[in-house]
Amino acid sequence: MIVNLQHSDKSSVRRHNLNHFKLRATLVIINNETINHLEDYREKHIDTITKQNYFLTKYLAQDLNATLQFRYVNTWGYRDPKTDRFSGMIGELQSDAADLGGTALFITTDRIKEIDYLSMTTPTRAKFIFRSPNLSVTDNVFLMPFNGSVWLCIISFIILSGILLLIIMKVELQCTNVRYGSGVRPNLMDAVMNMFGTSCQQGSYLEPKSLPSKCLILLSLIILMFLYASYSANIVALIQSPSHKIRTVEELLNSRLVTGVHDTVYNRYYFMHGTEPVRKAINEGKIRFVPLEKGMERVRQGLYAFHGELGVCYKIISETFQEDEKCGLQEINFLNMVDPYYAVQKNSSFRELVRLSLFRLREFGIQGREHTMLYSRKPPCNGGSSFIPVSIVDIWPALTLLGWGFGIAFGLLVGEKGFTRFRKRNRFSVYNGTFFKRSLN
Repeated sequence: MIVNLQHSDKSSVRRHNLNHFKLRATLVIINNETINHLEDYREKHIDTITKQNYFLTKYLAQDLNATLQFRYVNTWGYRDPKTDRFSGMIGELQSDAADLGGTALFITTDRIKEIDYLSMTTPTRAKFIFRSPNLSVTDNVFLMPFNGSVWLCIISFIILSGILLLIIMKVELQCTNVRYGSGVRPNLMDAVMNMFGTSCQQGSYLEPKSLPSKCLILLSLIILMFLYASYSANIVALIQSPSHKIRTVEELLNSRLVTGVHDTVYNRYYFMHGTEPVRKAINEGKIRFVPLEKGMERVRQGLYAFHGELGVCYKIISETFQEDEKCGLQEINFLNMVDPYYAVQKNSSFRELVRLSLFRLREFGIQGREHTMLYSRKPPCNGGSSFIPVSIVDIWPALTLLGWGFGIAFGLLVGEKGFTRFRKRNRFSVYNGTFFKRSLN
């Protein structure tokens, strides 16, 4: 069915020709060089949102047969609590100095009362972007090769084998002529430590002498050799594996990742005015405002999360990252805001005309075309993964265990020395007391 709208009562449907009426549009330009590159698609990562909406505003004027007069400001605008007036582009719309907000902006509660939002013209988000850290950064890789049941079986095998070895050695001492050196008597601790050394491919000063004990040790060596080989291979693979455990803002706060934010006007405003506890903690403790190129370089080096506009960040990644460095990129949404909207004056007479024209630009693919020309997509992972050298972070659990071992051994040594001196003093005191009593008698 064909619907004829030629005689519609709505002027926004009937009127598509403004007869070269001059529309005033305000653009937000943060970098002064942007004025020289609004139409040549150069320096696309600088003021990208302004450049895309500049093209859409020009197409909008052509669709409505209107002319344009551009004005330039350096901020979207924030409310002054003293005058209750906005600065920047919103202030231009509020004071009737502009008809169109030529740069899309985010929706906030205080802005809704002053301007009319019409259409999402820039489908882009600002998020934290970072390379997935090594698995050793978030987990103890020395416990991950086997699950809990396998670890339980290994420990049980070592203890049971140690008990069986102790029984065999006891029987050897009583029923055979086998001896284990001068004054050496096998006990449970020695037997268990012997089996533990076997599991670690080490030896022990207690060597089995008879055929049953040798068969037990040989069988244990064969079984534990396969476990040792599997464990070592898994450790190497896990150290080279990326971690995907950092998925939320809270996990980012508790991680080892250093964070930075693209130094822009809107980022400074939203980050400095965060009220939610986790986000406020990130703002106060982990946020540093840095230039785009410096932030992305630190992302390339690893263990760094950078907050910026995704399309802009992906352009830098496509141009500067190696192929293997483009793999494992993760994103975390921080601001929790929808895409930016195109805006006009509050209750403007051009509201419906502009809204319908923007919808036509999106429907005909013009908006998508400009977005593709200016914004880069997430680069594909075509390079696989390269070999990652082992660092201190990877072996930190082993070093921690070694440190605890040294500390406990030193503590036991000091305790044994102190206990030995204490016993000697007691024996000397008892001997002197006994000798003194005998002298008196």
